[in-house]
Amino acid sequence: MKKQTLLAWGVAILCFVVLMIVTPAIHQSEAYHDFADQREFLVSIMIYESLRYTKYTECGFQFPIPCNWSPGAHTLLSQELFLAEGEVWGWSIFFIGVAAVAIGSSYYHLKPNDARLVWDRLPMTIAFTSIMAIFIIERINEQKGTVSIILLLLAGVISILYWRFFDDLRPYALIQFVPCIAIPLMAILLPPMYTHSAYWLWAAGLYLPYLHLSLYAGFYLLAKVEEAADKPIYKWTHHIVSGHTLKHLCAAMVPVLLALMLAKRSNEAERQSLLETWKVSWTRFRGKDEVKVESYTCAYSDVPVEESP
Repeated sequence: MKKQTLLAWGVAILCFVVLMIVTPAIHQSEAYHDFADQREFLVSIMIYESLRYTKYTECGFQFPIPCNWSPGAHTLLSQELFLAEGEVWGWSIFFIGVAAVAIGSSYYHLKPNDARLVWDRLPMTIAFTSIMAIFIIERINEQKGTVSIILLLLAGVISILYWRFFDDLRPYALIQFVPCIAIPLMAILLPPMYTHSAYWLWAAGLYLPYLHLSLYAGFYLLAKVEEAADKPIYKWTHHIVSGHTLKHLCAAMVPVLLALMLAKRSNEAERQSLLETWKVSWTRFRGKDEVKVESYTCAYSDVPVEESP
């Protein structure tokens, strides 16, 4: 197992080095700070939405949530609600990062520039990396996941420093977008320790209902699309709301969904991946649509006919 771990780390580092060699540097454009909606009250709205993150963090640490499988009331981060001690550390760091986003994002939007953008991106990086560590703890190995909290946080901080000093966003882009791919894949393929795993897909990128097989955009993925389409959305809405404003609203829903997941979930008695669950549900769904046709076998025999006189 130790050799496999070292091999996985070696492959990951090698892929990162190759990527840094073959791809050009991604510089931070000054146009990034040129938001579509320049109205002053918009800054107040963004700051308000950013400060709402602190409410979600307060919910995570203090708001009492009744638990069906435990008497009394507990906070979302009560240790009784987790099977692994490392999860408590991971979720605590996540909600601390979310709270710090409120402060950093407010500070940045008061006067958008590269120097202030550091304090907007740093807490987001803390949240991204802690979520990845939580997934490793829950889906792969508790010990490895707990150790990875420190390693992933360090990688996130280094990516921010690398961008700031070398004007290259490639490491930060990996830290930000790899969880968008890895979390849905692990949520679908690996068996969970708890119920309500579909909340991960709502928050991160995708949700595939068990029976309807419809595809919905997750809030974080939707937030990134809205951020990229800041000015077109502002134009389409006739200067009512910009994409960047909607991005804040959608991004704020991610900790809400994860807090709801923590409040509702319980220990998973039969650990089964979402993929296996969907297969079973799809089989049952197909079985209901099949029309059963009953077949009958008829046998005929010759009957003599008697003529009447």
